[in-house]
Amino acid sequence: MIKTLYLMLLAPLLLVLSCTPTNKEETGDVQFKVPVEYYKLDNGLKVILSPDKTTPTVVVAVYYNIGFRVEPKDRTGFAHLFEHMMFQGSQNLGKMEFVQLIQKNGGILNGSTRFDYTNYFEIVPSHKLETMLWAEADRMKGLDITQENLTNQQEVVKNEVKVNVLNQPYGGFPWLDMPQYANENWFNAHNFYGDLEDLDAATLGDVQSFFDTYYSPNNAALAIVGDFNEAEAKQWIEKYFGAIEPAEIPQKPDISEPRQLEEKRFEKEDPLANQPAFSAAYHMPQRNTPEYFAMGLIDQILVQGDNSLFFKKLVKEDEYTDNVFGGINYLGNMFNYNGPMLWMFNFTHGNEVEADSIISSVDSVIDSLATNGVTQEMLDNALIKMRSNLFDDLGYLFGFGRADMLCSFALFDDDPSMINSIESEFKKVTPEIATNTVKEYLRKSNRTILTLKPLANQENL
Repeated sequence: MIKTLYLMLLAPLLLVLSCTPTNKEETGDVQFKVPVEYYKLDNGLKVILSPDKTTPTVVVAVYYNIGFRVEPKDRTGFAHLFEHMMFQGSQNLGKMEFVQLIQKNGGILNGSTRFDYTNYFEIVPSHKLETMLWAEADRMKGLDITQENLTNQQEVVKNEVKVNVLNQPYGGFPWLDMPQYANENWFNAHNFYGDLEDLDAATLGDVQSFFDTYYSPNNAALAIVGDFNEAEAKQWIEKYFGAIEPAEIPQKPDISEPRQLEEKRFEKEDPLANQPAFSAAYHMPQRNTPEYFAMGLIDQILVQGDNSLFFKKLVKEDEYTDNVFGGINYLGNMFNYNGPMLWMFNFTHGNEVEADSIISSVDSVIDSLATNGVTQEMLDNALIKMRSNLFDDLGYLFGFGRADMLCSFALFDDDPSMINSIESEFKKVTPEIATNTVKEYLRKSNRTILTLKPLANQENL
């Protein structure tokens, strides 16, 4: 069974990064430079090579510039359903033979559907790189699209929805629920996991059209990270991917969100939960702006770690909960999306705690930050945590985290070398920029509050 990555709660692997240290004499800092070679095939495929001789393994990642955000209307969950179809067989590999090929060669694989891309990756011993490139090119050329495979995967995905959301306490709270409450544009606000009726409505024609349109080389990025010979890899990439025909990619729909001018509050009942839960979301600044990087540091200040302001207030002082979870993009990180996004936080709490009390405490922290200002000391501490998290992300899962960022920057910005300027962008954030970002983006009128009312064991409460 292929599980999507956004449902896997995998602890980051703290691996040694094979990055080149560069001494900055003027600042005394040590910067890290990820090796990046970027080029495109004649058919439009974006290729990123990032050698790493640390271990004799290689990551092959193929990212398609299509996620559930812009899936067809009346076909919610279709992008995720199609992800499953990619493992059902291709021209030269029968049903599940792709999976068996990787596993029998000592590798691991997975795939996931996110807001703005669908990805597939394998991690294998280095000497199996050519085999993986052949296999990925084989399914890019064409899938075994049959009614039997479609019907089978419709049932698999429907069961996944039931197990992970419908029959699970706090099943979609708030990662699946909040975008539907906080956003106005259908593309950002629909149930991307899929309504059961919409999943049943998918046809063979839908699948074939989706594949022909979006699963083309000119709508994809291929990253290779690990121990490999670059000249050899280029030959294999051209050999297996070079002859695949490009497709005409439709114009991207308008996915913008209107500026929120009034606070929104909602309550959701959960028949399986036995404790209430609280969540709040704020619309993010536009990606790659100074305010966007400021929000990355503000996230560290407010919710990341037991020295964060919300942890100190809500956990230690008010004792409402034992932990606070939050961040930018609950289905990834702040770098691998390309459209409107929410900054969120959430936690469960005791039945005796009223939502208004929580909101009052939250407001006291944010109002103090806006009034007194974000200090340079706060930013310096946030930058240390951000830097640590960044390197954890880059080393995650034997280098897959690096491949993820490289493909994301290639797809969304046509510039995977941006991976080497992330830290410098955060360092440009001044106390004034950060304070103004708090005032503009953490205002109450930019907020959606979603509370969860538990219905399980109500007779015992």
